[in-house]
Amino acid sequence: MSKDKEKEDKGHSKLKRKEYEKELRRLQAELCHLQAWVKAKGLRIMVLFEGRDGAGKGGTIRAITERVSPRIFRLVALPAPTDREKTQMYIQRYMAHFPAAGEIVIWDRSWYNRAGVEHVMGFCTKEQYEAFLELAPIVEGYIARAGIILIKYWLEVGNEEQERRFEARVEDPLRQWKLSPMDLPSRERWYDYSRARDQMLEATDTKHAPWYLVRSDDKKRARLNCITHLLSLIPYEKLPREKIKIPKRSNKGKYDDEATLKGKRFIPEKY
Repeated sequence: MSKDKEKEDKGHSKLKRKEYEKELRRLQAELCHLQAWVKAKGLRIMVLFEGRDGAGKGGTIRAITERVSPRIFRLVALPAPTDREKTQMYIQRYMAHFPAAGEIVIWDRSWYNRAGVEHVMGFCTKEQYEAFLELAPIVEGYIARAGIILIKYWLEVGNEEQERRFEARVEDPLRQWKLSPMDLPSRERWYDYSRARDQMLEATDTKHAPWYLVRSDDKKRARLNCITHLLSLIPYEKLPREKIKIPKRSNKGKYDDEATLKGKRFIPEKY
């Protein structure tokens, strides 16, 4: 029996692309309304996306950000810390990217690296790890008290689905760039990452900054469910927009502005 058939038998019929795209477009329109509200009211919002490698964080973030302004929905995906950053307070390099008024910062992994990959792979000491779990809820309390809306998502992918996605990355040249040096060890150390997840949720799931878990074996449903939930967490209204009238071109200073381009380096038109 195929995996798609198994899902249908469990009551999870495959979501048709047309149906998915229609609903995604509706939700993305709502994100545009949210964007206008955030800008008008000067809100500051941070949305964190965490999860195992291959959980679908990138696709979910793209679904959220592809129709909105990057000036308001800012994406932050930090590389490994530099030698200088390693000597700073742990939260210091993240704080540089916190939102100003009218901004929503989307984090593709965040300070929770310390509770996950750094801990599992031995990139931090036991003392640093334990200090993080103790201090993270305190720091996030200050963030919330400062008026920043902090939303944390954990995308939960199953063992078989993660394996399937890794195999697809190996075979597909358009996905091979997604394979990082941490991906293969994460397959071997599945249960180490599970325990790290459990300890992280236990220590940092608080009233002022709760964790929301998203089942992500079905990418399309995960994206729709996540956007729907995100919109439900931030009260907003559709602001009235002035009717826009596009002005006609003025003939003042008129000249042949196409003739001046003759002989310039246009790219070959192969399509």
